[in-house]
This record gives sequence, structure tokens and C-alpha cells, in this order.
Amino acid sequence: MQKKQPNKIIGRKEKINLFGLGLSAVWAKVDTGAYTSAIHAENIRVEERDGKRKLVFQVLMPGHRKFTGEEVVFEKFREKKVKNSFGQAEFRYLIETEIELAGERFIAEFTLTDRSKMKNAILLGRKILKGRFLVDVDQINLSKNYNHD
Repeated sequence: MQKKQPNKIIGRKEKINLFGLGLSAVWAKVDTGAYTSAIHAENIRVEERDGKRKLVFQVLMPGHRKFTGEEVVFEKFREKKVKNSFGQAEFRYLIETEIELAGERFIAEFTLTDRSKMKNAILLGRKILKGRFLVDVDQINLSKNYNHD
């Protein structure tokens, strides 16, 4: 039986790239208590453009170092019922986009939500981590060891 490659070790906070959102080297909090990943979004709305329903929003918040104010448009999206950090169920829009973490590139799901009262604008949940990464809660930015820029 062939042995599986060991998972990469990441810290409790990591710098990630989200190319579909125009973000590079942005900090994200790793949260093994959350199933779904989340990102702060502003001015979220569904618009009809070219006869199709599209999700339009700004990523991050004004004042964030990486905030551009540019609107991002997604044609593929859905609504998902999630429990927020207070245990209350709410509906959020969910998108799929390419993420780069610790030298690994893959498609991941993110819900859009108001994280303005939270310390971190981006949260990485278990669904992204499972089968790929182990988390060392004593460390931050371990992914720099895997990036070959």
C-alpha cells in the first residue's frame, strides 16, 4: 500500500492569494472550529447584467491595507444557510474561487459576510484544510516555507 504524502503544516494565521478576487499576500485566520470559509464583503447585491443574474460586491473593507474599492462580479454563486459565530442560522452568498495557500492552488468555497467587527477579514474553515493541512496554533505564516516565489 502506497503511503499518502504528509499534510503541510500551517499556522493559525497565514498569507494567502485569492486570484479571482484580485488579492495577493493577504492575511487569513485559520479557524478549525468553522466548517465554511468566509470573507468580508461590502455592498453585496444581485444584479441582472447581460440577461444573467450576477453577484456584485466589494471585497474587504475600506481601511484594509488591500482594499481597492473595485467591484467583483461572479456569475456562479449560490445561497447557503450557515451558523454564524453566535450560533444563529443565516443565509449567505457563497462563491468558489482559486486560493493559494502554502504553495498549493485549489478551488475553495467562501461565504460573503460582514466581518467588520472581527479582527480578521478572511477566515479559513475546516473544509479547505481537510486532507491538505495540519494547523500548528503556536505559529503564524508557516506557508512562507512552502512558497517558491
